[in-house]
Amino acid sequence: MTVGEKKKMEVLVTGAKGFVGRNLCIFLKQLEDLKLIEVDLDTPPDVLEKGLEEAEIIFHLAGVNRPEKTEDYKAGNAQFTENLCARLTALQRTPLIIFSSSIQAAFDNPYGVSKLDAEDTLKDFSSRTGSRVIIFRMKNVFGKWCRPNYNSVVATFCHNIARSLPIHISDPANEVQLVYIDDVCAAMMEAAGLSLSTGWHFSDSDEAGYGEINPHFRITLGELANMLKGFRESRISLEIPRFDDPFTRRLYSTYLSYLEERDFAYHLDIKGDDRGNLAEFIKSPSVGQVFVSNTKPGITRGNHYHHTKTEKFLVVKGEAIIRLRHIQGDKVIEYRVEGREFNVVDIPPGYTHAIENAGNEDLVTIFWADEVFDPNCPDTYYMPVLKEAKK
Repeated sequence: MTVGEKKKMEVLVTGAKGFVGRNLCIFLKQLEDLKLIEVDLDTPPDVLEKGLEEAEIIFHLAGVNRPEKTEDYKAGNAQFTENLCARLTALQRTPLIIFSSSIQAAFDNPYGVSKLDAEDTLKDFSSRTGSRVIIFRMKNVFGKWCRPNYNSVVATFCHNIARSLPIHISDPANEVQLVYIDDVCAAMMEAAGLSLSTGWHFSDSDEAGYGEINPHFRITLGELANMLKGFRESRISLEIPRFDDPFTRRLYSTYLSYLEERDFAYHLDIKGDDRGNLAEFIKSPSVGQVFVSNTKPGITRGNHYHHTKTEKFLVVKGEAIIRLRHIQGDKVIEYRVEGREFNVVDIPPGYTHAIENAGNEDLVTIFWADEVFDPNCPDTYYMPVLKEAKK
């Protein structure tokens, strides 16, 4: 380190290549003045030793949850934590330790017992040394990069449904408790004083306490499967989920992360005639409908009005004249717009309206309506804007 250079805070992450570790390390790497030491099964022992010698913060995420042999629970969870604390004691070091435990620690099963033993080891280390320890008892964590067909029902359902593969549900009424990976990372970083996000608390700043990850969610397996199948079908129905719901937004993001790379793109149903082409893009009961069109030079679209429906027109390529006239008046209002300007024109109810391609190239326009088109109640009535125009 050169004279005047600021020393970077050293942070150690065990289990850095696991689901939580991989995501957390990405977040940590975005922080300035931080040196990250990543440790996993294939990491040379001297890297872990150096991390224990120098790190001010340890995110202890390493562990096993589905080993081949039952005794591996104790070795991978309890004993590894014991070894880590023993080495820190020998080095006379008291870093802040953030530990990833599990809600299974409250149950009498091999995995839960091994996690509870690890918690007790860390609590003892904290009481003996004064080192701060914060324990997060994880619910089922979901999000991008979680391994499917392993120990996450969300990952498995996302992977299979995205590929139109069958899923198996023993009881659709079974409920799971879930937390989202970004919320997990935010809570852990906040506990370590590395971000300003909220959603954690601990009982005593001088000894081991329990952190809380918020928000957390409950959903039945049947509801989960239906939501994910709806995401898949949305490419056909074009109806997007309600993203004002925190769980839906997180689950949809997770689902997309399991698409095969060759399946990122999909085609819209194009309806064409001698005027050009039009395609519906997005539908939502709460925010309406978006569609896009290209219109040939000299062609006019529209010449109709709505009683309640409202629209927005946005020309993104070409030149257009957007005309409006109150249905009980004679005055014609004109807006000349060009794609390079990105001007939006609102279409109020009770105004007949039309858009004319006034340029020499195809006109590309994005339309938004405040409701999804209903052929049984279209709220669309023919009336020329220019009274001399013919139907």
